[in-house]
Amino acid sequence: MKQPTLTKKLAPSLLSADFSRLAEHVALVESAGAQLLHIDVMDGHFVPNISFGPVVMKSLLGKTGLPFDVHLMIENPDLYIKDFVTENTEYITVHAEACVHLHRTIQYIKSFGIKAGVALNPSTPFCVLDYVLEELDQVLLMSVNPGFGGQAFIPSALAKLEELAIQKEKRNPGLVIAMDGGITTENVKAVTDRGVSLVVAGSAVFSAPDPAQAVKEFLVQMA
Repeated sequence: MKQPTLTKKLAPSLLSADFSRLAEHVALVESAGAQLLHIDVMDGHFVPNISFGPVVMKSLLGKTGLPFDVHLMIENPDLYIKDFVTENTEYITVHAEACVHLHRTIQYIKSFGIKAGVALNPSTPFCVLDYVLEELDQVLLMSVNPGFGGQAFIPSALAKLEELAIQKEKRNPGLVIAMDGGITTENVKAVTDRGVSLVVAGSAVFSAPDPAQAVKEFLVQMA
């Protein structure tokens, strides 16, 4: 299958990978054309699940050339941001719901030379970003309630996406709009057509019989 030329990017989520074959799975999706690795970090408090921390993420250094898209689903993220700063880290994204002083957290991420993102849960209105949108490199819209992979896409996320896409053009044209949760090869075009430029896909990639083929199918749909 011929690889398309993309302005949109795919970030497979390691939360759905086989941790006993982590390096192998990363190599599979990298060779198939994935552009980033999405690193879901969960603390069992902000979300009802525990995933992994910086040690597991750093074990991939030297084994992949893919940038890390770090998604901190944790309370008090300021305490741990520095731990996820590596030569591979491109984005660190925190949840607006978890940050008491969101602007300060964004500036703290940027102080390490890392791009700053903010994630919004499905029930969180876009207006919480009114006074920080120009400061952001990425907004990650959750299209499931965070904490577990394999959930179904929440359709109301599309309305929030359309609102964000309008504000992006007015206020921050360089902003990356990402979406995470329940995205498959069947619905990915619906989100990229509405403005998503970074697609996060977990179980649709790593639970597929052939993860590399799944990546290629995503890229074709996103082209």
